[in-house]
Amino acid sequence: MNKNSLAIGLIAILVAALVWVLFFWTPTSNTTSNSVTKHQTLELSAKPTGGDFTVEIQNADLSLHDLQGKVVLLYFGYTQCPDICPTSLSLMTQALNQMTQEELEKVNGLFVSVDPNRDNTTRLEEYTHYFHTNIIGATAEKEQIDKITKLYGASYRIVKSDSAMGYIVDHSSYTYVIDKKGKLRYTLAHGTSPNKILTVVRELLVE
Repeated sequence: MNKNSLAIGLIAILVAALVWVLFFWTPTSNTTSNSVTKHQTLELSAKPTGGDFTVEIQNADLSLHDLQGKVVLLYFGYTQCPDICPTSLSLMTQALNQMTQEELEKVNGLFVSVDPNRDNTTRLEEYTHYFHTNIIGATAEKEQIDKITKLYGASYRIVKSDSAMGYIVDHSSYTYVIDKKGKLRYTLAHGTSPNKILTVVRELLVE
């Protein structure tokens, strides 16, 4: 990575963090408790198998098979995530920003919130579009979310917090790369570089 690319990457992460603070962060309440609830990254609960599913987006339902013909970058998180989600979406955004317009027409990010109590589809669309308009924000009822996360081996848990939010959500932080036929092809660990994301997406675009 050259110096210009590195600088652009750092700026993108800083901008994403600023956006999250300005629009989605809820300040913690004052408390005399000495306990501090820390946000944790979880490991996969099982080997991902992938598969079709349906989620709710702004004004519609969306199934994975609706995106056939496109490479999909699937990620599970929530909008009030303090660090892991903004970082992952920033890295995804950096990869998308390096694609040509022709490539972008065949690629979508899909951010599925595991916190439907607080993340409605309007909030999710606003949140994801701060990163990139090719990233779709979605969620579903808890029962459906649990079915989807099971398909992809993703894990999450609600943790009570002393903050004004009342709870945080610990979750796994993998990006699932799904090919144009809807088949899971890669599971990328948290922190995977934009160049690596770009490489695997372009590999699947030419198949």
